[in-house]
Amino acid sequence: MSGMVNYRNDFIGFDYKDITIKKSMRPIYTDSYRNFGWILEGNSSPVGKPDSITMKYKRDRRIRNKAELTRLQRQFDAYVKEILKLEESKKTRAAFVAYLVGGIGTAFMAGSVFAVTAGNVGICIILAIPGFIAWIIPYLLFRSISGKRTELLNPLISQKYDELYSICEKANALLN
Repeated sequence: MSGMVNYRNDFIGFDYKDITIKKSMRPIYTDSYRNFGWILEGNSSPVGKPDSITMKYKRDRRIRNKAELTRLQRQFDAYVKEILKLEESKKTRAAFVAYLVGGIGTAFMAGSVFAVTAGNVGICIILAIPGFIAWIIPYLLFRSISGKRTELLNPLISQKYDELYSICEKANALLN
């Protein structure tokens, strides 16, 4: 009997999942996905996406309450997408206004160049002044608009994070 191998029934089948996310959301996924039964296997950087990361997870296929955990996980992913959209919208309007004003400044400068090539220095100076001003103002506009938008959206983003944590608490309760 000394050469006999003892086989036990310790087989565990796993589900595998790869998620490509923004690097800024890595801590949220690292901490939260374990509440849905996932175990982090590793990370990798996807080719051509320097601001993204691919996280590799596995989970026991026979996990209890799998359907409900999957539903909560989908809800979690939807909230994360909403948070990312809100974060992005902080700067979208500000960038649009800044580009618009900068474009107007460029149009004035083009008019100034055409005026000087036509030999009309007076009109060149008249068009160059608002052109330079419209090149300087976009930075100030961007900072102002994005600051106001950030103040407006931060409470909403904070609320979304609270909802994320609530979902994770529900999922964790289903696991235990």
